[in-house]
Amino acid sequence: MSRSYAFPPGGLPPQTEEPAQSGAVFTPAYAFIPADTQRGITASLLPGWEGARAWILARPLTGFAETFAQYALELAPGGGSTGPEPDPGAEAGLLVAAGEGVLTLAGESHALRAGSFAYLPPRAGWSLHNEGDTPLRLHWIRKRWQPAAGLTPPEAIISHDDEQPVHWMANTDLWGTTRFADPADLRHDMHVNIVTFRPGGRIPFAETHVMEHGLYVLQGTARYLLNRDWVTVGPGDFMWLRAFCPQACFATGTEDFRYLLYKDVNRHPSLTL
Repeated sequence: MSRSYAFPPGGLPPQTEEPAQSGAVFTPAYAFIPADTQRGITASLLPGWEGARAWILARPLTGFAETFAQYALELAPGGGSTGPEPDPGAEAGLLVAAGEGVLTLAGESHALRAGSFAYLPPRAGWSLHNEGDTPLRLHWIRKRWQPAAGLTPPEAIISHDDEQPVHWMANTDLWGTTRFADPADLRHDMHVNIVTFRPGGRIPFAETHVMEHGLYVLQGTARYLLNRDWVTVGPGDFMWLRAFCPQACFATGTEDFRYLLYKDVNRHPSLTL
C-alpha cells in the first residue's frame, strides 16, 4: 500500500487566482477548509515553541464542535519545545506527515518519521524537537481528558502507521480503520485513527451521531457528504463536523483515499450546558 501524508502547502498563490474557487465554507453544521486556504499568512506562532508555526484548523466553539483543537504544526530544523502543552489536563494525538524528529517522554527519546503516531496522556511531560535538516511537519490534536468513575488516564502510545493493520468493516475490504488505541479501552475518551477507502469504497449510509469530527485528508480523493452537501475533497483538505452532522463518502480516483480522523467517545453526555 503506497502511503502519503498531506500537509498545508503554505506559501501564497499567484495574484491571478480566484478566491471563491477554493470552495471554503463555514456552516452551522460543518466547516470545509480546503488545502488551498492553508497558506503562510494563515499560520500562527505559538508561545513555548521555537522555530514553529501552526495552522489552527479547529478549536472549541460554543454551539459548534466543542471538544477539541486541531493543528498542523511545522518545525524548522532546530525548532521545537520543552514545554509544548500549556494545559496540564490536555491529552494529545500526533501524526508525523514529513521530516524527522525526536519525541522525549518520561526521559526516553523516540525517533519520529513520516507515519509515526503518538498518543500522549495528560501531564505526560513530553517535549518535541526537529533534529534533522528539513522541516518536521505533523498533525496535532488536543483534547481535555474527561475523568470518569473508576478510570485513570491511559498510558502513552508510540506507534507507526506501518505497524498497525487496517481493520476492515463488516462484509467489505474497501473501507477500514487503522486504530492506534484499543477501541474497547474506556480510558480513552478520544480516538485518533486513520480511515482508508480503497477505490470504489464508500460509507453506504448517512452517518448521523453525537461524536464530533476533525477529518484531515492525507491522500487520495473522494466525494464527501457534509450535512446536505456533496463536496469534492483531496489531499490537505480539512472537514470539521459538529455533533449530528450527517456524513457519507464515495472514494474516487485510482489510489486509496485516507484521512486522519478525530472523534470523542466513551463518555456520558453532560446534562448541563
